[in-house]
Amino acid sequence: MNLLSMRTRHGICALASFCLSLTPAIAQTATTRIVSSANTFLSTLDEKQRQSVLFSFDDEEQRKRWSNFPIVMVPRGGISLKELSSAQRSAALALVAAALSPRGFEKVQQIMEGDEVLKSTDQGPPGNRQPGPRNGAGGPPPSGNGGPPLLPGNGGPPPGRGSNRPPFGNGPIFGKDLYYISILGTPSEKNPWMLQFGGHHLALNITIDGERGVLTPTLTGAQPALYTINGKTVRPLGRESDTALALLNALDESQRKQAILSYRLADLVLGPGQDGKTIQPEGLKASVMNERQRAMLLDVISEWAGLIHESAAAARMAEIKADLNDTWFAWSGPTTATPGNNITAYYRIQGPHLVIEYAPQKLGGDPALHVHTMYRDPTNDYGRRFTAK
Repeated sequence: MNLLSMRTRHGICALASFCLSLTPAIAQTATTRIVSSANTFLSTLDEKQRQSVLFSFDDEEQRKRWSNFPIVMVPRGGISLKELSSAQRSAALALVAAALSPRGFEKVQQIMEGDEVLKSTDQGPPGNRQPGPRNGAGGPPPSGNGGPPLLPGNGGPPPGRGSNRPPFGNGPIFGKDLYYISILGTPSEKNPWMLQFGGHHLALNITIDGERGVLTPTLTGAQPALYTINGKTVRPLGRESDTALALLNALDESQRKQAILSYRLADLVLGPGQDGKTIQPEGLKASVMNERQRAMLLDVISEWAGLIHESAAAARMAEIKADLNDTWFAWSGPTTATPGNNITAYYRIQGPHLVIEYAPQKLGGDPALHVHTMYRDPTNDYGRRFTAK
């Protein structure tokens, strides 16, 4: 081997080693950033506030204390933004931002801003103020309506739901102040811990385990799902609506017949209170889609998988792509929408490690303006696959 070829070979080896050494560093950088933000937030709190925010990592009751309902109907654990000073609130939101991608944090802000709009507009439709649970809000899954059969599991409403619900009182039940933050475990770059943030129409359950990040189960919703602020029209879940409708329109007639269900679904099937439950896949299987349609399906999925920070999102999308042939797309309801508005149909995407649901709410007004969505990994909700002892 001549000198030039030896130098070239050594250079390639050195470059490869350098690139390999960067891979864990890049992933670790995200975790380091999140842990640093968590510790900064905790350092702003007094002892009583810290006791409100911190829970054991194994606290199953707190882990499941999330909902799409306002906090007066389903109390949350942790501390609300209302109870924090301006500096503490900024530190709390900086922690949420560190755990999410830029577009994920933007969506969270839009959902919260929408709740502020709702606060100023007659407190929302009557359906939101009913004290009893309903489907997708801690109530039972659909039954007797031709809906998808639930398979056995250990799901059910979190302990204390219903009997411990506080009265409405005279204060606001919506608004940006009424979102809660909590931490399960101790923020660490090596050991698993969990960040929760949510309130009305938002529940982020983010498990950090070393360089791995898990965002399921997470609920995103919006009411109003279209509003104007500072002259700009905002649709927090607009991409979720538009990309799914585009995929439906890209299907041929035979594929549409498989994708469109013969019955109507009104709300989430695997929403709050349904941990551990699974449903039979139905609709159109991605294995019979063409490459363009499969790419469009991944585009829809990325609206949820891409909410978490970039390195965790990349790992999640790789897992989903590997499962794509066994992933299903199902649609229930109207197949058209007015341009610039949300669909009024339910749809579901389901794979071996994935369930996504999009469910417009027909109770109390225009379903295009009130949307619930659910994002789960039945095999790894709360990061259980990674953190099991």
